[in-house]
Amino acid sequence: MPDRPELPPARSLASLYSSPAQRHGLAALTALEREIGASLRRGIDHQVAHTRLAWWREECGRTAGGHATHPLTRELSVLFAPLQSSPLAGLAGLVDTAVWDLSCAIFNTRRELTAYCERWNAAVVAPLVQLAAPDAPTARTQPLGVKLREIELLVALGEDARLGRLRLPLDELEAAGVAPESLARPPWPHALAVLLSHRHRQLRAALADTVDTLPAGPRRALRGLIVWVSLACSASARAEARLPGESPPRDHQGPLDGWRAWRAARRVDLQRPMGRRSAPPQAGSG
Repeated sequence: MPDRPELPPARSLASLYSSPAQRHGLAALTALEREIGASLRRGIDHQVAHTRLAWWREECGRTAGGHATHPLTRELSVLFAPLQSSPLAGLAGLVDTAVWDLSCAIFNTRRELTAYCERWNAAVVAPLVQLAAPDAPTARTQPLGVKLREIELLVALGEDARLGRLRLPLDELEAAGVAPESLARPPWPHALAVLLSHRHRQLRAALADTVDTLPAGPRRALRGLIVWVSLACSASARAEARLPGESPPRDHQGPLDGWRAWRAARRVDLQRPMGRRSAPPQAGSG
């Protein structure tokens, strides 16, 4: 396997609590996500970026059909070949979200934002679920990836807004009387802070309910993913506690996240509930 950059902190900790096959799958999918996302780097000509993404869309289609040509997609094909289903059928979701980000398209409604998160889930989380728990019902596991992605978008809200990417539905901003351009200029107005706090809590509660209602077998098999979800919920609680300010980039708090990951994995092993994490910690508390 070729050398790769380190996984992002939450994924790296999730990898520690995953099976070897899941670990390899997470590493390969993350590497592919980075390779496709490289088309969004500053300084790349817009037309070149679109050409790159068009090639990747074709490659994802070839991969889903069993004819991958790129080293990363060939590696994924080999890894997922034993599965009877088509876990890589949604791989082009990484291209869909990259095209959306490249064009700085706005989510007019929550339905559009959810569709964006569903595309990412189909490309990244759904294959990992198939690898770990192929018999788990999709309706029970899909919310994990969809809501995990939305939490990650909320935590990086200000940074993305300064790149022209608005991660909240336009109709919800208008209903709250919030100007879209204010997302790029924290500290945020009170109405936006209230909107964000409410959504953070909704997402954490939904993720906790999804994890806690998984059958024991799939839940144990998805331990690494649940660690990732738990770390995202912790980051969400810290982001909420900092409102109306924003979270600093890559806020993972090092050693504390290692302890959080161990605790989340331990809860899975003991079949204990994840908990709603509805109340954020005090600012500066870990």
